[in-house]
Amino acid sequence: MDSFQQEIDERTNLTANNKFELLLFRLGRPAGDNAGGEGELFGINVFKVREIVPAMNIIKPAGMRPPLMGMANVRGEVMPVIDLPSIAGCVSPEEPGILLITEFARHTQAFAVQSVEDIARLDWTQVLPAESQSVSDVVTSVARLETSEGKHTLVQVLDVEHILEIVSPSQDKSLGLPQDEQPLQLPPGSVVLAADDSRVARALIEGSLNELKLPFVMAKNGREAWDKLQALAREAESEGCSVAAKVALILTDLEMPEMDGFTLTRKIKTHDKLKQIPVVIHSSLTGSANEDHVKTVGADGYIAKFSPSDFAGVVQKVLGANR
Repeated sequence: MDSFQQEIDERTNLTANNKFELLLFRLGRPAGDNAGGEGELFGINVFKVREIVPAMNIIKPAGMRPPLMGMANVRGEVMPVIDLPSIAGCVSPEEPGILLITEFARHTQAFAVQSVEDIARLDWTQVLPAESQSVSDVVTSVARLETSEGKHTLVQVLDVEHILEIVSPSQDKSLGLPQDEQPLQLPPGSVVLAADDSRVARALIEGSLNELKLPFVMAKNGREAWDKLQALAREAESEGCSVAAKVALILTDLEMPEMDGFTLTRKIKTHDKLKQIPVVIHSSLTGSANEDHVKTVGADGYIAKFSPSDFAGVVQKVLGANR
């Protein structure tokens, strides 16, 4: 128990230094690539992985379609098994041999992969946004990794929010607001600053903020959000007002290239001129350990992806309290 808690504490402390751990695995070769070999490296944040188990008997319910492979009974818990190689456009001469039991966005599912390689400890500055690298839609970022042999390689970090949306599309993305409810009015010129590296997440956030009738500025990672916030702070200073008159709320994801949400929140909450701005974490890193850790960096609220009712409730509550 002590060693388990020590491991949790050690990984949690990584976030204090803009670091994280990436589980590395292989899915096979890209479709149409006959070069052979092990295939490309992919990664997922260790915080999202509950356990790793050998492939087991998979039940295929009638009518189930790809990329779902079926259902597996893992320690008494029945969960869907997702064919990750097919989603990533990879093929392998062998059936996937490993199941990654993942927990995020308050869902539990198994990802079938070819093999698990290692766990790499990285700084978020080693991770580049995927949109600038012209890679697949299911890849959110690209990590630059130095191997134990001193060689450099690239790891594709999967956009698990997008994958979950592919497998189980949200039926209702509406916030379900009462028709007679009066929207919160922000001071003229004030906006919500939102940051998320996932295309799917940004689209959902934009739709939700539009439904709440809240003006917003969107950033694709923590570094971009920090730069936009600094620009707004300079603008406020030149106009002789506080930055809070320009930014009513900051809404941030946790896992983002270049600067993660923990670091962004900490920088805001330790800055004399910015700390009064409320910060809400919007993340798929669910579970009591992750949600409790959000409080340690001074965030004013937490929303689990993707819960429309929670989104509306927390945003309205925090904005109302700040007013």
